Amino acid sequence: MAHSPANGHAHPGHSADVTKRDLLQLIAGAGAAIGAGAIAWPLIDSMNPAKDVLALSSIDVDLKPVVAGQGITVVWQGKPIFVRHRTPEETKDVRATKLGDLLDPETDQARVKAGHDDWVVLVGICTHLGCVPLGNKPSDPRGDYGGWFCPCHGSAYDVSGRVRRGPAPTNLPVPPYAFESDTKIKIG
Repeated sequence: MAHSPANGHAHPGHSADVTKRDLLQLIAGAGAAIGAGAIAWPLIDSMNPAKDVLALSSIDVDLKPVVAGQGITVVWQGKPIFVRHRTPEETKDVRATKLGDLLDPETDQARVKAGHDDWVVLVGICTHLGCVPLGNKPSDPRGDYGGWFCPCHGSAYDVSGRVRRGPAPTNLPVPPYAFESDTKIKIG
């Protein structure tokens, strides 16, 4: 039988001290974890898109006022978006282009929505150095191919947004978009 001290208290180093130490370590560890979380959360949360960016994650565009042969520019996520209502002649001409004549070969059909061949929607940023090409205003030069022309370095795009001449290495990108009706698209 073990003998305990006369005052009834356990000796130092026995189970009562181990329990207090474990509790203090648990409290200190929990405090450190809470503190790390309190510091990390604002940092991680700051990486989320701002509310104004989320509000523009998609936009609706009314196509009714855009007549054949005309283009408009809208802004989506801070980028200019070219929306062009092509004439039947423009669509026919651009589809007659041989893929071998293109710097970045891609069919017109791959760049437009089926059933809406007369509309083209493009990110209006030159793929060379990020300039905004001319061609959506009636007074703008459209280059030799009738689409868009970047006066900064001479890149020319056709009415499908495919690069035809100049230092631009690739076609104008097509943003994600869908027709909600014959007169309305949603970009984004």
